[in-house]
This record gives sequence, C-alpha cells and structure tokens, in this order.
Amino acid sequence: MIDLTDEEAWSAASAKDRRYDGRFVTGVLSTGIYCRPSCPARPPKRENVRFFSDGAAARAAGLRPCKRCSPDEVSRDERAVLAAIEAIKASEEPLVLAGLAADAGYSVAHFQRIFTRATGLSPAAYARALRRERAGAALSQGGRVTDAIYDAGYSGPSRFYAENQERLGMTPSAWRAGGRGATIRWAVVSTSLGRMLVAATDKGVCRLSFDEGVEALRQRFPNAELVEGGEGFAGLLEQVVAAVEAPGLPNSVPLDVRGTAFQEAVWQELRRIPAGETRSYAQIAAAAGNARAVRAAGSANGANNVAVLIPCHRVIRTDGSLGGYAYGLEIKRELLAREKA
Repeated sequence: MIDLTDEEAWSAASAKDRRYDGRFVTGVLSTGIYCRPSCPARPPKRENVRFFSDGAAARAAGLRPCKRCSPDEVSRDERAVLAAIEAIKASEEPLVLAGLAADAGYSVAHFQRIFTRATGLSPAAYARALRRERAGAALSQGGRVTDAIYDAGYSGPSRFYAENQERLGMTPSAWRAGGRGATIRWAVVSTSLGRMLVAATDKGVCRLSFDEGVEALRQRFPNAELVEGGEGFAGLLEQVVAAVEAPGLPNSVPLDVRGTAFQEAVWQELRRIPAGETRSYAQIAAAAGNARAVRAAGSANGANNVAVLIPCHRVIRTDGSLGGYAYGLEIKRELLAREKA
C-alpha cells in the first residue's frame, strides 16, 4: 500500500516529479519493470501501470528494476543529505553551510535547496530543531537545567533562552517537571458549535477543544496549576469565542503551542490557508517542505492543540471529501460553511 491515491501517484509519475522518488515505485505490467516516479523513460499507458510502496513489493509481484533510473539505488542527493544529517548530529559545534556543501561536492545554493527539499528545514534550522528536541528530552528526564542545556549542544544558557524565548511558553524547569510551576487558566463556555474548553498560559492559548472539560486538561498538563476563569482571563476568552463564532475573520489571539519542527511547519502552513479555501494533506506536506510526508502531515494536523485558531479544519482529502476531524464532521462542515459565507 502507498500513502497516495492512484490518481495522485499517476499525476506525480506523469509529471516525473523527483519529490516523490522513494515514496513509491511505478510498475509497468506490459514490460515487467518498475521505475522511480521521475524516470526519464517514455510514459507507459495508464492501463498498464500499477503502483507499489517500494521495490520489494514490486519484485514480489514479479517485476524487475529499471536499468535506466535504478529505483533501488540511493541517489547522490539523498546520500549527501543523509551524510549531512549524520554530521550535524555528531558535531558538538554548529556546522557551517559552506563546509557541508563542500563535503557533498555541491554549491552552497544547490545543497541548501536539496537539504530543505528533503527535510523541510535548512541545515541551520535543522540543527536548531535538533538542539531543542535534545534539550526537551533531557529536561523531561529530570536533573539540572544547566546540564541539560549544555548536553543538548548549546554553548550556554543564554543561547538556549535566545533561541527559544519565542517558542517556549513555560520555563525550562516547568517543562522538565511536566508544567509544575506554570499557571494555566481555563473555562468551558457554550458556543453555537457546542461546549468549548479554552485554556491559556500567560503567553497565550494552549488548548482549545470541544466537548472536553478540566479533567482532559489535567491529563495534558498534570503538574501545572489549573485556575478556573479570573478577571484577567475574561478578555482573552471573549476574543477566542469571537474567533470561533466567525472563523473567516482575522483575529489576533495569542497562542502558546509547541511541537516538533515538522509539526510547527505544518501548523504554520495551516494558518496561511485563506479563509474559505481548503488544501489537501499532500499540498500541506509539500508546502511544509517535505512532499513525501503526507501521513506525517496528517498526524501533525491531528496533533493541533488549538482547534479553529490553527485551522486544521481547512484540510481535506485529495478527492474533495472532508476526511476526519477530532470533534466530528458536523463541526468541520459548519466551520467551512461559515468561512465560505
């Protein structure tokens, strides 16, 4: 099985789109061979084509690899990116882009382009994301915050705070302790879409969901101090309700959400979809920098903690059907209808 419809795979193969190499192979039953989507050979007839997840699946069906495009071989670009990733992971100091490009035998511009196409991030952004994830893992295991920061590859605490002050809503100590020391204010309110849970730190909204209560919030933030309502929370709550009731209008509701580097790239692309329009999971994956990661884009879409404010309801299947939605298709359908109106 492949993670694309036959129509999507045929479209990619017809366009000889290199971004789909490695994601599936094209089997040609009339010739008995299978190829990369980007194979330069003359396109086969549609009725003779079958798509496979990889070369092993194609060989199991009795096909042999194309000698022209060598679908089972790792390309030079892929080898260069993998080597760079290993170098970044192994280095205790930030690596210079020019050095990575020289090691691969590419120009700086070309290497930056193939690395970003493969990972969704530039080499520098990939290194920063790796440090953040290492720091997060170390902090979650306990121990001294300073030790975790140095072990993650930061030159010192000041560099950690400089890179993460816009991204982190809680202090490293609170992060390490599962939210201990952080205060999250919350309320459950009635809306035209149903009962809605809204929760926020001092930085912004960290949870917006339907048909959930404080117990669900406590499971997500087990060690935070949960405070119901409050005068300082009322103004933000009013903003959130207005944004949900009229999802097609611009809003300036502050957010406090975190995820992996790819998840955050997906969430950023979701917020770029104009109100009243939709995108497919494949389109979101490509916009986030990794056209192959359709399933990962779907998972990132589902990991969105702030429904409507990050408009994951604007993502549908390639065939135009609504697909799934955590809070039910009735709410998704209504949100899209309001935006189109």
